Amino acid sequence: MSIFSTVFNRRNTYSAKWDMLEEVYSINNASEVLPMWVADMDFAIPSVIIEALQTRMEHPVFGYSMAPEETKSSLTKWVADKHQVTIQNEWIMFRQGVIPGIAEVIEAFTEVGDKVLIHTPVYPPFTTIPTNLGREVVTSQLIEMDNSYEMDWHSFENCLKNDVKAFILCNPHNPGGKVWSKGDLTKMAALCQQYNVLVLSDEIHSDLIFEPNKHTPLLNVAEDPNNIITFFAPTKTFNLAGIQAAAMVVPDEQKRKVLENLAMSRGYMGLNIFSLTALQTAYEQGGPWLEELLEVLTVNMDYVIEHLSKLEGIKVSKPEGTYLVWIDYRGTGLSEKEMMDRLLTVGKLALEPGSKYGKAGEGFLRMNLACPLSTVQDGVERFKKSLE
Repeated sequence: MSIFSTVFNRRNTYSAKWDMLEEVYSINNASEVLPMWVADMDFAIPSVIIEALQTRMEHPVFGYSMAPEETKSSLTKWVADKHQVTIQNEWIMFRQGVIPGIAEVIEAFTEVGDKVLIHTPVYPPFTTIPTNLGREVVTSQLIEMDNSYEMDWHSFENCLKNDVKAFILCNPHNPGGKVWSKGDLTKMAALCQQYNVLVLSDEIHSDLIFEPNKHTPLLNVAEDPNNIITFFAPTKTFNLAGIQAAAMVVPDEQKRKVLENLAMSRGYMGLNIFSLTALQTAYEQGGPWLEELLEVLTVNMDYVIEHLSKLEGIKVSKPEGTYLVWIDYRGTGLSEKEMMDRLLTVGKLALEPGSKYGKAGEGFLRMNLACPLSTVQDGVERFKKSLE
């Protein structure tokens, strides 16, 4: 049996996805609820990573650790092979996650009251992190088109003109699954350079792309790479979120010095020995596992789209990237509260409400399909039952 068809019992393993349902959805008993909400996988990680961690544990001393050049090189080679982008080892600054890195960059290069631009709908921390740091979040709403999203260039440039200091880009886009084209990214980078806006490019989903789409790193199309800080991580790709490992790619030496000083003043530490081991092994040996994963996700996506698209009032199309589908239920006439109540109480299914991604997400649901096909089939039946 393939590890991608094996159903693991994750309840009572301190899993946020499985063990926080009562708290997140305000329900008394979630023992029968199927969680398909938060973006982690129900698949076992690559066996080579488990073996590498076991080997490291055979050495009984777990002292202070450092990031060796080989670990940085594993990332530079991975992105060169996968995405044809050339980065230097010295540009890499390891952090415990993409979101902590984004928060650090915003704190370092903007001031309280400064404007930070985001697209909507978008991943919620893009709003909450700048807001909690006292920055003003400015939104440019994406244009719905053919069950996908396009840039509103007029809105985007008007925002940039209005004294925006930083722009957080989701590339590929979460929750819409949009893989931004080379042309779109070239225009984004040029406009941000024109208005002297720092770009934070979150590319955590960049390995999860479906043919014939192709990920374009923003660094590849920017005239001035020093205006861009890119975030990569193996955590979405290889289901390592609980190990906490990410990298900021900072081409500008002066910006790296500012970030290093901020990290020292805040007591931020680097990756622990297990994170370093997992990251390096994933990038050096995880390729075959990822290839099989993408095949499994394609089957899952096709199944969900085929079955949910037959339901009255439901629109869903295959994302270009990520393992998340963005379901439009506005045709049902149900409010978000009515829809969520039906899902949780009738279907016993936990999906993410679209309003979590901003006002532009109202009328949508996000569904995580990184699980065995049997779980996907169960989720589809629960969804159907919710609407009966």
